[in-house]
Amino acid sequence: MHSIRSRLSALAHNLWWCWNPDAIALFRGLDPDRWEELHHNPIHVLSELSDDTLVARTPPARLDAVEAAFHAYLGKKDTWSAKKVPKLKQTVAYFSMEFALHESLPIYSGGLGVLAGDHVKSASDLGLPFVAVGLLYREGYFKQVIEYGGQVAAYPKVPLKVLPLKRLDVKVQVPHGRGHFLATAWELDVGRVRLFLLDADIAENPEEHRLLSRHLYGGDDQMRIRQEVLLGIGGLRLLRALGIDPGVVHMNEGHCAFAALELWREGLLAGLDRDAAWAAAKARCVFTTHTPVPAGHDRFSWELKNASLGGYRASMGLPEGAIMDLGRVKPGAVDETLCMTVLALRGSRAANGVAALHGEVSREMWKELWPALPVAKVPIQHVTNGVHVPSWIHPKMAHLLDRTNPGWREGAPVSLEAVGDHELWSLRNDLRFELVGYARRKTGHKTLNSQSLCMGFARRFAPYKRGNLLFSDPDRLARLLFRHPIQLFYAGKSHPRDEPGLGIIREVLRWTRDERFRGRVVFLADYDMELGRRLTQGVDLWLNLPRRPREASGTSGMKVPLNLGVNVSVLDGWWPEAYDGTNGFAVGEAKEYPNAEAQDAADAESLFRILEEQVVPEFFDRDEHGIPGPWVRRMRRSLETCLQAFHTDRMVGEYATRFYSIRPTG
Repeated sequence: MHSIRSRLSALAHNLWWCWNPDAIALFRGLDPDRWEELHHNPIHVLSELSDDTLVARTPPARLDAVEAAFHAYLGKKDTWSAKKVPKLKQTVAYFSMEFALHESLPIYSGGLGVLAGDHVKSASDLGLPFVAVGLLYREGYFKQVIEYGGQVAAYPKVPLKVLPLKRLDVKVQVPHGRGHFLATAWELDVGRVRLFLLDADIAENPEEHRLLSRHLYGGDDQMRIRQEVLLGIGGLRLLRALGIDPGVVHMNEGHCAFAALELWREGLLAGLDRDAAWAAAKARCVFTTHTPVPAGHDRFSWELKNASLGGYRASMGLPEGAIMDLGRVKPGAVDETLCMTVLALRGSRAANGVAALHGEVSREMWKELWPALPVAKVPIQHVTNGVHVPSWIHPKMAHLLDRTNPGWREGAPVSLEAVGDHELWSLRNDLRFELVGYARRKTGHKTLNSQSLCMGFARRFAPYKRGNLLFSDPDRLARLLFRHPIQLFYAGKSHPRDEPGLGIIREVLRWTRDERFRGRVVFLADYDMELGRRLTQGVDLWLNLPRRPREASGTSGMKVPLNLGVNVSVLDGWWPEAYDGTNGFAVGEAKEYPNAEAQDAADAESLFRILEEQVVPEFFDRDEHGIPGPWVRRMRRSLETCLQAFHTDRMVGEYATRFYSIRPTG
């Protein structure tokens, strides 16, 4: 008979637990205080408790029930995949530079990682034949510390011994220059999916290569190209070493594009000529681009490429410039750098943006690759992003849906018409109360009010996301915040080398200390998955204010409707597909502006008018029972229209039916 410790450990070593509320409750109950202090890491909690304590604090019936649910999940045969894409037999290998799966695993930086993590979870839920490949970062991205009125980056080591990682007995050679370095790998189980994380920080490597497994996005272009070689080429070699032959290689952003080169090399080794080998490689790859901003696409000089892949190219029998030309818009243009997005587009049988508008922007951005085609025919499609609903919905909200919409977990449409305004408003108050309590503990602001209208702005502080737009008219903002009890929560990081982004954080922090905004505008430091979950579950209103059309998707806003929150957003990314006039608010107009200053001024005016003339009256005008009827109707519509449409189950299902199981012709 297995001990309580071994049974709990088996559950803790598969991340299925992190989207199962009963499993989370089981682990939290072992030691609620340490659970919070240890970033909700069950393995770390287990390591601190004696066997006797575990026996005393583990309800046998609860453990039995969680184990039964776990084994039923893993053993399920009639999955969505088995029913909808039965011909999809070959493994899909999903490559990404980062994966955000849980706050206890700090190997992610932001939206790209969250999307990748949610993609993996839904691939597991749907039962796809699926593995994932990424890199292990022993010091993660960075921990944000607020000091001296600004952001300071700290890099604590990730404690591998308390993470659910299994070291694999495998080493692969990764090309560099005229030689190679070595990489090993770790396995992480995410439900039914195996995620492999490459690790170059091993004794056989010199320090320059060991550094590749230290920081995510922490180095210069030289380190970046080496990390991308490790991911793309090393990742495919790892799969081969493990006996995995992927039928589809899904490259999530251009960081992964060197995987297409390795498939090309394999074709050449198999005896195919150069063109046939490239066609065979291309036939296996699909590519998702996430970046509508030109500066966001990795580009490498010939010198950097040659330093990393000169020997690799020569071993393939390719002439000078062959790899560079695959990543150039104009092959043969020796002054043009290698663009990883161009390489991925040329090396894929299908490509997509992550929202309808982003698809349009991407076709326009890369039209020169297909000069004979009109822009509308450029072969870049779109699959609008989603979020993994079980990971982001509050358990109280999920319980309400289980009771009132029993088919919602299988994708059935959701309706809250049978749920009274009083129940919805009470639940919204509960979720806001939890957020305010958390913010009080995190910041020490004891005056934060759980009856206030809570607005949230949390994301990467890139300048185009305009985290300071509300402060373009501080006097008007002050009047708004004090006319009624309103609180504005900010959170987000900026890359340590993004000086304009760091400047916006400093500006927001400065306003939080202004007497007009003290206790009304609050910055919550060290934005991570937990803070993102707390905010998107707790806020009443979510602000998304990018300069259109520079937001590819904006998945943070998709999490808010799941929890009866409402979006006020520029019509960018996903919002033009979601907004219908009843389920949120649209800032500005869907048009071109002569310059950024004109767009900022117009959008700021629109935002203030929405807040003053629509949001505040709807939220604070209450009936005789204290319920804001129009606001509750908008909450209801927000959830009904967004939950299933922007679920990663729908998104991954689209990838499976449109890209994974069908190979486009022509």
